[in-house]
Amino acid sequence: LAAPAQTLYGTKLLELLRYCEYSNLVLMGGCALNCVANSKIPERFNIWIMPSPGDAGSSLGAAALIEKKKLKWQHPYLGYDIKQEVNPKEVVHHILQHGYCGIANGRAEFGPRALGNRSLLADPRLDIKDTVNEIKRREKFRPFAPAILEEFADEYFEGRKNRYMQFTSKAMHDYKSVIHVDGTSRVQTVEIGCVSILRDILEEFYSQTGCPMLLNTSLNIKGKPIVNTWEDAIEFERKYNVKVF
Repeated sequence: LAAPAQTLYGTKLLELLRYCEYSNLVLMGGCALNCVANSKIPERFNIWIMPSPGDAGSSLGAAALIEKKKLKWQHPYLGYDIKQEVNPKEVVHHILQHGYCGIANGRAEFGPRALGNRSLLADPRLDIKDTVNEIKRREKFRPFAPAILEEFADEYFEGRKNRYMQFTSKAMHDYKSVIHVDGTSRVQTVEIGCVSILRDILEEFYSQTGCPMLLNTSLNIKGKPIVNTWEDAIEFERKYNVKVF
């Protein structure tokens, strides 16, 4: 069922784009989360997709319309704020010792993608995909995304990629824990100056290992809400035996 639905949507999206005369393209709605289809959009388009392109993101546009103001978008870290001091060296030390850990720090991400402030991180060099899927109570075929220092992205992945995991790119490395069965990854590039602690953690991980990426998935269990408060983080650590920083 999923395969023909995916094919049909991708075909219809490309058909619609033939009528678009402009190079700037804004995609909204839940379908804008379809990374495979997004990646087939011709290179002539400069694409913007809201990090939360479904109903939640549309509500911001509706509010801006009523207020007759433009949204000054800076970053998607707009949610509940956990004011915890995190030492990137301690985080990386734990990952190198145990393979994975949780991060619950700063404002939660707005949208469906974990972007570093409510994330479960793991060492992609390890054969760790099944372990992380077991922690999250997910099927073992489920793929995971890599978060990579932006300046190294083109060395490891070919194709469109951005800061919000909205495209798939062909992997040019052998870290199989962050590669789907079709050889692609849904890449998150992490820019210099990113407000998330994830940038500092990636830099520290790179300095110690020479690997500029980490496996990154949401800090929650399948079917349950994402960790929001520090109390949630403590409970997650207790119930699932995952150290949370």
